Amino acid sequence: MRIGFSVPVSGSWATPENMKRIARRADELGYHGVWAFQRLLYPVGNPMGPVYRSVHDPVVALAYVAAVTERVRLGVAVLNLPFVSPVLMAKQLASLQEVSGGRLDVGLGLGWLPEEFAASGVPMERRGRRAEEYVGLLRRLWTEDVVEHKGEFYEVPPSHQAPRPATPPSVMLGGTARVALERAGRIADGWISSSRADLGTIDQQIAIVKEAARQAGRDPDALRFVVRGVTRVRARDEGPLTGSYDKIRRDVEDLAAKGVTEVFHDLNFDPEIGNPEADPRDSMRRAEEALEALGPVSKSAAAVPPL
Repeated sequence: MRIGFSVPVSGSWATPENMKRIARRADELGYHGVWAFQRLLYPVGNPMGPVYRSVHDPVVALAYVAAVTERVRLGVAVLNLPFVSPVLMAKQLASLQEVSGGRLDVGLGLGWLPEEFAASGVPMERRGRRAEEYVGLLRRLWTEDVVEHKGEFYEVPPSHQAPRPATPPSVMLGGTARVALERAGRIADGWISSSRADLGTIDQQIAIVKEAARQAGRDPDALRFVVRGVTRVRARDEGPLTGSYDKIRRDVEDLAAKGVTEVFHDLNFDPEIGNPEADPRDSMRRAEEALEALGPVSKSAAAVPPL
């Protein structure tokens, strides 16, 4: 099981200095990756909750922490692909892959908030078909010298796009519907769960992805299965990845037994931390304690007693 941690990108604690501190310490502790997420808009009156009220752009945040880290991988879960042309996304992510020394992991989603589609000037319909074309075009732009494409959604005249990354980023897909899970198995390097995933039945979703990969002639054991860990450190057991440090570590072990290959602890989704109204100093104190306690290095876990 690979363990990651989220960069502060949501709420009052999401400052450049805190991003740097968390990413550097995660790098030192041996975490596999640091992660960010995307939210373009918070519609007036929407009940989404405080985590989405104030969110930094994930590509910019990851580029920033790439410059202050050396080993830890940089993940985004997820970028909603309909909102940006594949040519622009390919260019930005290729540059981030290069400046980070090949450390980028890309999660792509279809989007779900109607107001973001309206503001981006794209329809919500046929998002799945759009994703199929999009992922294929991304990979061509990263690997081919001349790309010419005319598809259902996108057109690229014969063109060069350089510099191409020496090693293309891995591309994973999100989604919870069966068709989305099967798509991940057929065309992606893995699958990323949503913040609302039922972690008790995640093995069933993993099985669907693997079976789709098998039927497509791909190796299901080569796929990555990443869980966004909506981690909340509490005095009581209140569900998966919520409770004491010992409880959370046991939950991670349970996820590994279900076929999950990586969990990243995302404290942005704790309403007591990833909130514009939270005390940023207290949020950072709690996050740094969790970073030490939940990391892959055993001595860091031993340094912090369970609640």
